[in-house]
Amino acid sequence: MIQSIIIITPSGSQKIDAEVNNFQKKVIDVSLFNLLDYNSFDIKITFTEAIAEFRDHDFTWKKCKEYYVANEFSPKIIRFSNNQIVQSNITSGIWEIDPKNATILLWRFNPDCSAPIANYLGNENKKTISSANQKFSFIETPTLLFPKNDAIELSRSKIPFTPVACFTDHCDFDTAENLVLQRKFFKEHHIEVTKGFFLNHFSKREDNASFQNQKEELLKWNNDGHELCYHSLSQSIKTDEQSFADFEQFAPPLNNIKVWIDHGFQPYNFSLLKNGKFSENRFEAILQEKQINTLWNYIDSGTATNGVINQFNTQHFTLSSFLNGNKDLGLIKKLQLIIKNIIFHYYNEEDLILRYKYTASRFKKVFFQRDIKSFLPFIKDLIKLSVSIFAVLISWNSKKKKPYKLAKYSPVVFKHTIVDKDFYIFQTLEMLDFKKSLSQENINTLINEKGVFIAHTYFSVPMKYHDGKLLSTPTTIDEKVAENFKYLGSKIVNNEIWNPTLTELIEYWADFEKVVFDIDSEGTIFEKSNTSLQMRQAI
Repeated sequence: MIQSIIIITPSGSQKIDAEVNNFQKKVIDVSLFNLLDYNSFDIKITFTEAIAEFRDHDFTWKKCKEYYVANEFSPKIIRFSNNQIVQSNITSGIWEIDPKNATILLWRFNPDCSAPIANYLGNENKKTISSANQKFSFIETPTLLFPKNDAIELSRSKIPFTPVACFTDHCDFDTAENLVLQRKFFKEHHIEVTKGFFLNHFSKREDNASFQNQKEELLKWNNDGHELCYHSLSQSIKTDEQSFADFEQFAPPLNNIKVWIDHGFQPYNFSLLKNGKFSENRFEAILQEKQINTLWNYIDSGTATNGVINQFNTQHFTLSSFLNGNKDLGLIKKLQLIIKNIIFHYYNEEDLILRYKYTASRFKKVFFQRDIKSFLPFIKDLIKLSVSIFAVLISWNSKKKKPYKLAKYSPVVFKHTIVDKDFYIFQTLEMLDFKKSLSQENINTLINEKGVFIAHTYFSVPMKYHDGKLLSTPTTIDEKVAENFKYLGSKIVNNEIWNPTLTELIEYWADFEKVVFDIDSEGTIFEKSNTSLQMRQAI
């Protein structure tokens, strides 16, 4: 069944014994390498025949005609034409199959872009993407199991095999007034959110809400079952010296605040840590001291719209899906959005993003401010930007369904070691237009695909140019948006969707790291570990 097994590391590769133990399992000996020396490695398994089917993210069998990626939270189960099933004994790593080479299964550990973190460097805060630091100490040695009949699959939801809808809200535009409006609205519709807050009132806007001034109201959010989380410490930025003093000295207002979401370019942000202005050892120690264990990677898988809602379905995060989701817009608006998605999500390269921003800025200077000096730089930026855009448009048919590179592996939650301690990192789905993103059709799609989203929202955004926002005025909820949340709430109440706070989700998913499957003498797979995960036979 197995032709060869090769372990591939950055320093070289080595073939290992491919013989199956007792015809029921193959233990893959990784002890030949000191894996602590590497931040990524692959196991390349070549079978004697092609893989016929795989168990997909939606827990259905799919023909091996599509590209297959299964991360830690999706089934690692494949089937051959003779009905022989192969399953992993642990959830660690990523299984990847290219249908053009269907005899090869890659078992990958921390490949590029599977655990991405945004870093903002230098005085201009230039963004780079790095891979998380990960430790490879397996609960058991990676093993392939060959059951006689069925495999076992794990539910990503505490309500067995239902979708997950998790909201993480940024408080940039919260006021004392709209905080009350939001809370009452979510209570009415049975929605729980992970609610960001500014601890200190230091803001360019006098009416900006903070725990310092709105403690009583924010405690009501906590009492209603929402999770409070830090959105940095203040709206506006102080000097580096004052900012770092705030970060070192702040006292947690509650004893259960575990999540930190970076805001802007606060110098103590996780996303600015590589700037070297603050010791990584001290940063880690402060997070531990304040009992913070979950950080945002400052990355969105994409932007939610019609047909774009499930972070585990990579086909939601393509140029084609985004364009189809906005086909109701006018030609100019569609063109603007697709160009932006090509730059920000398809390429996601900082030089192009900066060139896009420079072009937009210089366009305004030339055509609105009559700044003639900006004309030549504008033309140069426009030409270089156009080359990259046309490279995609000219070969549209071959590129329109290619998943965005930072969504390919569905990196929704993963671990990262700052110095010695592990932290959970989460990636979000940008959700601005609640009319489209939470339409009944999208919610039904999420249910049918048993999908997941961790939304990056601004529930209180007041800008007129934001379509589909929650607040139609500072004191009223948009009627169409309210209908969508009512429908979502009904599905939550009926246990058709699990709506956890971020920490609730991560605490449930933490058991994926502990799962161990084994196989008995009769060829039946069973759970050897003891976890709280919901599971069933993959029929």
